[in-house]
Amino acid sequence: MEQFKETNAVRLKTIPAGIWALGFVSLLMDVSSEMIHALLPIYLVTVMGASMVTVGTIEGIAEATAAITKVFSGALSDWLGKRKLLAVAGYGLAALTKPVFPLASSVGWLVAARFVDRVGKGIRGAPRDALIADIAPAHARGASFGLRQALDTVGAFVGPLLAIGLMWLTANQFRTVFWAAVVPGLLAVALLVAAVHEPARPAGLREVRAPLSLPELRRLGSPFWLVVCVATVFTLARFSEAFLILRAQGMGLPIVLVPMVLVVMNVVYSLAAYPAGVLSDRVNRLTMLILGFLILIAADIVLAFPGNLAGVALGVALWGLHLGFTQGLLSTLVADTAPPELRGTAFGMFNLSGGLALLAASLLAGALWDLFGPRMTFLAGAGFTALALLGLGLVRWLMPTLGRNGKAEQGGAVSGS
Repeated sequence: MEQFKETNAVRLKTIPAGIWALGFVSLLMDVSSEMIHALLPIYLVTVMGASMVTVGTIEGIAEATAAITKVFSGALSDWLGKRKLLAVAGYGLAALTKPVFPLASSVGWLVAARFVDRVGKGIRGAPRDALIADIAPAHARGASFGLRQALDTVGAFVGPLLAIGLMWLTANQFRTVFWAAVVPGLLAVALLVAAVHEPARPAGLREVRAPLSLPELRRLGSPFWLVVCVATVFTLARFSEAFLILRAQGMGLPIVLVPMVLVVMNVVYSLAAYPAGVLSDRVNRLTMLILGFLILIAADIVLAFPGNLAGVALGVALWGLHLGFTQGLLSTLVADTAPPELRGTAFGMFNLSGGLALLAASLLAGALWDLFGPRMTFLAGAGFTALALLGLGLVRWLMPTLGRNGKAEQGGAVSGS
């Protein structure tokens, strides 16, 4: 344990300042966004008079928009050979939408603000991840992605907690909370502009003229596409966290405490993400992913047969733990396997497939819940995870060097950097 703590401290020192800055940019923007998003459904229904169908439509369109935009922004960053410009544009667009929420006089304005906010998320996502891969040293790539993910997840639970606290202090003044959310969003953009410096393009790196063309997509290579396939099947098991909330409420959790489900999940997620990344730099990344998949199976089984609220809490904590052991590592594998000049396109395709799979998973989970109850939903999740686990075993057998020391064997040559 002492040796791991020492290694952990050393890893933190070797992570470049730009990675730290990008992590805190993610943290601040997540605080800003979650302060609004935690209250927006209630605000739409109780203050603006919107229907639940409207709320669902807004969320569905918003997330689909973000997933699709990531493909084009990632490809554009490869074509330009620049990542930071698009990251600033995406974060800046999201920050500019924040004042619209307290100023909006109709549901239409809120829909537009939510849509533009998600466009901003889509623009920044793939270029930011590619920028992390460009900045991070190969020996600390897992730790770098884990640190960024950990700081991002801190924002995911700090934002709702701040929203709850401000609602209590202001006697439920939604607009006051929305105005407060503007501040961390602007700080995120300022930090990105001032503290993140994009590395110079390596001499001799191939220029990409048509990133989304079939020849360029083929250049991404079979290791990358295998990672995408396994991640897609795995995402079918990782449906929306809204079902965790419904499970807790169905087991008797008071409505006032419902936000604590996501707080518990994100606290565990945040604590696990960085250590998992550090460990992945020391052992094969696929080994870590296998462990993460097994943790999700355990979480699904516990949530299928929780017994009481303590069982639900355990299942939610395990769910957060599996996120810590998988999400940063999957991004790291994308960085490991994709050619450096196509990393933006790679992250765009990876995020698109994951976003579509998450939408399909949530629709399937909802149908199973309505037809057979919550137990079948979580058991089906365990089944899909087991299927992804078999796929991961096949990938490891076909490409034994994948995930080892940041390298992937592809046709006798090493791709990635």
